[in-house]
Amino acid sequence: MIGILCRSIERHFLLLAVVLSCVAFLEPALFTWLKPHIALSLGIIMFGMGLTLDFSDFAAAIRNYKAVGLGVLLQYTVMPALAVGLSAQFGLPQEALIGMIVVGACPGGTASNVIAHLAKANVALSVTMTLVSTCLAPLLTPLIIYVILNQQIEIPFLPMVKSVFWIVIFPLVDGLILRRFLRSRLDPLLHIFPSISIIVISMLIACIIGLNHDMLASFPLLVFVAVILHNAGGLGAGYGVGRLSGFSHRESVTIAIEVGMQNSGLGVALATKYFGIASALPGALFSLWHNISGILLASRNRVFSSGEKNEKQSG
Repeated sequence: MIGILCRSIERHFLLLAVVLSCVAFLEPALFTWLKPHIALSLGIIMFGMGLTLDFSDFAAAIRNYKAVGLGVLLQYTVMPALAVGLSAQFGLPQEALIGMIVVGACPGGTASNVIAHLAKANVALSVTMTLVSTCLAPLLTPLIIYVILNQQIEIPFLPMVKSVFWIVIFPLVDGLILRRFLRSRLDPLLHIFPSISIIVISMLIACIIGLNHDMLASFPLLVFVAVILHNAGGLGAGYGVGRLSGFSHRESVTIAIEVGMQNSGLGVALATKYFGIASALPGALFSLWHNISGILLASRNRVFSSGEKNEKQSG
């Protein structure tokens, strides 16, 4: 019975995310209570990921430094460039242009690791890229913003690394250790964790929609379209350049997710602190949209991966 329910959740996770998002827009209070627990929720998902991985997966990701380097390079070049180009193309107001550039200059976010997990991409590679881009962010993000906007900002290094450690690394390593020493006992339970991840991430998306209800009700169409294209451009560039560079479909999907999904929370915080609340709008919209597009990508890639697996088995 539990197995049937889990498989049903996995097959319909896009529908689940859409339904919860619609409910959240109509009744925000049903999900906004999750706001103080977002970090804990992501940690639970990362713990579940750790139970499905092995230390050898991370050793392989570290050896695959070319993929890591490509992902980080695209993160800090394509995304800022797209932000400038799209803002100019759409003639966005100054505040929105600043917000787009700030988001484009940010590192990858922890949500990319969750989407990589749901998409059956290379989670270890995704986590490694997130960690590297986050460690570089205190240097590269202010530098990019200064070069484009001629505005100096500061990003404390230790708070960012601590955040990634407690939300990503700590629960992930806990899961890895438990799997290593209790594998035979845990194997019967592992099939439920993808379903838990799907439910949690769907609720988090609904929470984000609830928190931004008033902004979405006003529907800033031009900025929203620019944000969608910004995210799509990052996803497309990550996958396309990955394939052209000789990486596998799975690795290229991982690179695409990492490049296209920014740490929009950091972008909102920086825009608000240094440029004003109006400049935080693109970051808030990005926070909403990149989770939705990530779910769409994950859904499509799971179908692709299942079809590819069936072809190999029949062959």
